[in-house]
Amino acid sequence: MNTATIFNIQRYSLHDGGGVRTVIFFKGCPFRCPWCSNPESQSFQNEAMRKEVLCIKCSSSSALKCTRSPENCPTGAIETIGIEYTVQEVINEVKKDLIFYETTEGGVTLSGGEALCQGKFCIELLKELKKLGINTAIETTGVGNWDTLDKITELLDTVLWDFKIMNKEESEQILNLDVELMKYNFKKIMDKNVKVIPRIPLIPGYTAKEENMKQIIEYLCNFNINEVHILPFHQYGSSKYKALGRKYKLDCLKLLSDKEIDNIISLFNGRGIKTVLGGY
Repeated sequence: MNTATIFNIQRYSLHDGGGVRTVIFFKGCPFRCPWCSNPESQSFQNEAMRKEVLCIKCSSSSALKCTRSPENCPTGAIETIGIEYTVQEVINEVKKDLIFYETTEGGVTLSGGEALCQGKFCIELLKELKKLGINTAIETTGVGNWDTLDKITELLDTVLWDFKIMNKEESEQILNLDVELMKYNFKKIMDKNVKVIPRIPLIPGYTAKEENMKQIIEYLCNFNINEVHILPFHQYGSSKYKALGRKYKLDCLKLLSDKEIDNIISLFNGRGIKTVLGGY
């Protein structure tokens, strides 16, 4: 029986494809974005996360060296991240919210990590969702096997496609992401009958540099793209790094000012591309 490792099934989401949605977060990602707000999504293996607020340091003077298993933690401070699900088990969760999909034009969004890494499961799941008449979307970098992406796309209503760093060397060095493969797959997907919305995380010093924005705009102007979603940098996930025993590298990174964000919006608007701040 085909299963997938999932680290969260988030219900009542409002920013991942339209309407009220259930977001399925697949565990495992080959990329290493320094600003990742879900670091628990990166490893393909199950791992332990410590909730500091619950930890009573019962087994060590340093809780990060705690050797207790999640099952033996007296306060529930140690949590296992990653659960194996079958397609039917995910469908059972999704069905709980059918009424919300129907009344808000919502649906189910596949996210991660990078969902394409568990493509076979995604295809099976999307087929079952379509049988139920559920609107489907995916959040992806688009970097993966084209045959898998092609089959997945046939079962999607919306593709939320991340654009990050366009310079090939910087993308590989900083993110471990092949931007040429991303562009190749994007060009092919634009020939298909599916709604594609580019999304751009605005990360100071990384993606939000003016030259990078201009490169993204120039690339998108080759296609019939009239709307992008821009996602301002935040540090909401920074505490997760400590919970995983990792260092968060962007602690001192300042948020963009309203003026800086407005300037970026103006670059897109000047080329006839509408921007949606924060996505939907």
